[in-house]
Amino acid sequence: MTETVGSIAWSIGVGLGALLIGLGLFVLCVRAGALLGRLNKTLDEIDRQIPALSSPIATTLTHVGGIADTADSTIARLGVAVGQLENVAAGATRTANTIGAVVASVTSTMRKPKAETAAGEPG
Repeated sequence: MTETVGSIAWSIGVGLGALLIGLGLFVLCVRAGALLGRLNKTLDEIDRQIPALSSPIATTLTHVGGIADTADSTIARLGVAVGQLENVAAGATRTANTIGAVVASVTSTMRKPKAETAAGEPG
């Protein structure tokens, strides 16, 4: 008889444990359902506000795109201006080199007669 009482007590204990686990899972599911319900309301509110925000966002993005296009064209113009300045600088360098060569040639031509008259002919 003690075995029967122990077996019955064991069965009741296991049954109560399973009932408590089931009750805990039920409470957990009810809480998760409430959380998902609130999340659904929040997402519905966001869905209602998106159309109101899309127009200002599109306008802002268009404005930013215009600024980027202006910056790109300005950078392209600056590239052309820098190229022209480099051409001017190269031309000025060639001119300075030509002037230096002419001055050196004139100077050497002016010095040769003086050197020859001092060495070879009476002065």
